[in-house]
Amino acid sequence: METFDITAILITLAAAFAYLNYRYIKLPTTIGIMLMSLVVALLIILFGSSSGFLTNTAHQIIAGIDFNEVLMEGMLCFLLFAGALHVNLNDLANQKFIILLMATIGVIISTAIVGLGSFYLLQTLSLNIPLIHCLLFGALISPTDPVAVLGILKKAGVPKSLETKITGESLFNDGVGVVVFITILKVATHQEELSTHLILHEFAVEALGGIAFGIALGAIGFYLIKSIDNYQVEVLITLAIVTGGYSLAMALHISGPLAMVVAGLMIGNHGRSLAMSQATRKRLDVFWELVDEVLNAVLFVLIGLELLIVQWTPTALVAGLLAIPLVLAARLIAVTTPVGFLRFFRPFEPGTVRMLTWGGLRGGISVALVLALPQNPERDLFLTMTYLVVVFSIAVQGLTLKRLAHSIQKDSSPPAPTPP
Repeated sequence: METFDITAILITLAAAFAYLNYRYIKLPTTIGIMLMSLVVALLIILFGSSSGFLTNTAHQIIAGIDFNEVLMEGMLCFLLFAGALHVNLNDLANQKFIILLMATIGVIISTAIVGLGSFYLLQTLSLNIPLIHCLLFGALISPTDPVAVLGILKKAGVPKSLETKITGESLFNDGVGVVVFITILKVATHQEELSTHLILHEFAVEALGGIAFGIALGAIGFYLIKSIDNYQVEVLITLAIVTGGYSLAMALHISGPLAMVVAGLMIGNHGRSLAMSQATRKRLDVFWELVDEVLNAVLFVLIGLELLIVQWTPTALVAGLLAIPLVLAARLIAVTTPVGFLRFFRPFEPGTVRMLTWGGLRGGISVALVLALPQNPERDLFLTMTYLVVVFSIAVQGLTLKRLAHSIQKDSSPPAPTPP
C-alpha cells in the first residue's frame, strides 16, 4: 500500500475517533483516541478470523509502517518543539535541579532497577535472557514520554510547580534515555565494550552536543525572526528550524530531541517576548498547537493499532503484566532519590513523590525504541512487555492523574475552621 494511502487511513481514523470522543465519550483526547484504536484492533483480531482478507490487510498495513522511523525521524521533532514552545523558561529555571536530576540520574536508576528486576523476573518464567538485553528493556521503558505527558497534563488540573517538574523532565529525559539506550545497544550487539570512555563519549557528543546545537538553532531563529515582521515567513522559519535542524542533528550524530527542546524553549520565550509582534505570536501559537494536536491524534491511533503486530504468547503476557509494577517501583525509587536529596536544600509541595511517580507516563518513544531492536526472540518478548506497560500508563495512570491531583490538593488544604 502506498504511503499516501496509509497516511489517509490514519488521518481518517484519527478524525473519526477524535469526533466520537469529543461528541460522546469525553475522555482526554489522546486517551480516548488510543482506547478506540485498541478496540478496533481487538475487534479485528477477535472477529477477523471469519474474514482472512480483513485480518491480513490490517496486519500488512500496520506491519508496513516503520513506527520507529515515523516517530523518531518524523513526528518527534515537531511534537517536542511544539511542547517546548509553550513552556515558561522562568518556571523551568525555578525547578532546574529536580528536573536535571530526574532526567539524568533518575533515568539511569530506573534503567538499572528495571533491567535487574526484569532479568530475575524472566528467570522465574524460565526465560534465559542475558542481563545486557534486560538492561536494554530498562533503558527503553525508563524515559517518560513528553507527548503523552503534555497531552494529558493540560486537563489534569495539576499545580503549576508540579506541572513544570513533570513537563520539564519529560522534555529532557527522552533525549537522555535515547543516549542510554544507544550506549547499551552498542554493548549488547558487540559494537563496543562497556567502558567509562564509551559512556562519557556518548553523553558528551549526543547530549551536550544536542543542547549546544539547539542553542545555536534558537539563536539563528531569534535573529531571523527579529529582523522581519511577516508572520508567514516567521512561521516558515520555525518549520525550517524543526525539519532542517533535526535532520542536521541526526546527520551529525547528536541528540535531535534535545536540540528541538532547547530551540523550542528559546523561540518560545526570548523569541516570543523580544522578536515577535502580537500578530505573529497569535498565529505562531495557533499553527503549532494545531500541528501538535493533529500529530498527537495520529500517533495515538498508531499506538493503539500496534496491538495487531504484538505477539501474545502466554509467557510474554505474564511477563508484561509483571513488568507494570516493576516499572512503577523503579519510577518511585528514581523519583524518591533526587527529591529526598534536594529536601535538604529546599521544600517540596505535599504529594510531590506520588504525583511525579504516577505522572511519569510512558508512550510512543518506548514503543519506537523497542521496535528499533534487532530482530531476535527477545525483541518480540520486549515488545509485548513494553506495549502492556505503555497501554497501562496512558489508559490507567493518565485517566486517574486528575483524580490524584485533586486528592493531593484536598489533603494539603488547611481544615475549615470549626464554628464556635
